[in-house]
Amino acid sequence: MSNIVENMNLNPELVKNVDPDLQPTKKRIMGPLSYAASFMGGCVSIGTFSMGAGLIGALTVGQAILAMVIGCLVIAVALVIIGNCGHKYGIPYTVQLRSSFGTTGVKVPGLLRGIPAIIWFGFQSWVGAGAINSCLSILFGFSNLPLVYALFTMLQVALAIKGFEGIKWLENISCVFIIAILAYMLYVVKTQFATEIDDVFSGIKGTWGMPFWAATTSFLGIYSTMIINASDYSRNLEGKVGPTFTGSIYTVAILPVTMFMGLIGLLVTAATGNSDPVVVFSTTMGSKFLTVVTLLFIAFAQVTTNVLNNIVPPSYVLMESFHMKWSHATILVGILSACCMPWKLVTDDSAAGLSLFTQFYSAFLGPIFAVMAVDYYILRKKKLNINHMYDKQGVFKGINWAAIIAIVIGSLCSLVIVQLSWYVSLIPTGLVYYFLMKNMKSAKSFRTGTIFQEQEG
Repeated sequence: MSNIVENMNLNPELVKNVDPDLQPTKKRIMGPLSYAASFMGGCVSIGTFSMGAGLIGALTVGQAILAMVIGCLVIAVALVIIGNCGHKYGIPYTVQLRSSFGTTGVKVPGLLRGIPAIIWFGFQSWVGAGAINSCLSILFGFSNLPLVYALFTMLQVALAIKGFEGIKWLENISCVFIIAILAYMLYVVKTQFATEIDDVFSGIKGTWGMPFWAATTSFLGIYSTMIINASDYSRNLEGKVGPTFTGSIYTVAILPVTMFMGLIGLLVTAATGNSDPVVVFSTTMGSKFLTVVTLLFIAFAQVTTNVLNNIVPPSYVLMESFHMKWSHATILVGILSACCMPWKLVTDDSAAGLSLFTQFYSAFLGPIFAVMAVDYYILRKKKLNINHMYDKQGVFKGINWAAIIAIVIGSLCSLVIVQLSWYVSLIPTGLVYYFLMKNMKSAKSFRTGTIFQEQEG
């Protein structure tokens, strides 16, 4: 049953020229099981494999597991916090941003969210194409990675064009195989490289200091992009589900997949010295059949992650900022991902580079999260006027400089300790945004509907 009570009074004139994908959701298509499946499939990321590989020499296996658990629990809570708006009002991320950043100002957080997604899309597509190319080489003696990459990218864009209905079935089917194959991959790694793994970790004492907490930021950072556009997903969730139940869905879906992928990356890289999963599993599975199955899984995993996390959000941003159609926006995202030259990103030392990249962009996404949370929960008490949200000439017109200044200050603070960037940014950003919203003259119209509105009287 739909729970979009607030949308009943939406003025149809305000949305008559708005693309249906940006309008409040009229039909919820995901039950709790489908929703959990979508996140389980969407989190099978080669980036997680690389984050695990980056922990070698710093943490023990037990500490690595705990770092993953902490990161995943923070992700689940953050998804609940941001996703409540989308579930309650049925609006996407780019519309949700209007109350805090303004109808023009949304381009700033949209850009900061879209760029990492496009880069990840290109990176993971190249890895997936490499897996498919290896399969073709094993089975048919055919090898042409650039061609396979181009076709693989087009396939993912085509799947995304079908929208969330197509994504729902893709993720539902994939989750049936994900856990079983990941468990088998971990079993093969642990048994085949037991001696090498013991040798590597026998001399590692680990630490509970900065490297440990930096590791939680790395695993959190992979999904910090997904966190701030949580409403793009939650607006499709059926029924009146509370935050505890929703948080449980996120945890059950994200935690096991992240732990499997992270541990496989940690152990297999420690044993072989190679952090490229395609190379590793092309040479270690023991039989042609298992090698092909594993490589196809790696490729399929990139599809489930990219379609949900790395194509949908930047496509919404392009639609909002440049008034593009959904199909055109998704195609452009695919083209831009190739322009990032992912073949230069997948290198022998990519694990360390990806970890730094994740921590760096988290320094900008943490402040956006803080602004959105303070605006929705503290200033507006979870009450939005849906007509204001869609009126581009109304109270949220233009740029809310209070939000822009807040994320700039928060980002600068977080870059002081880039290893903990996401955490460090939250309190400074939230305090600055609250203070500026209360006192800044140019934020007067944005105080409409907030706890500060009475002061304008």
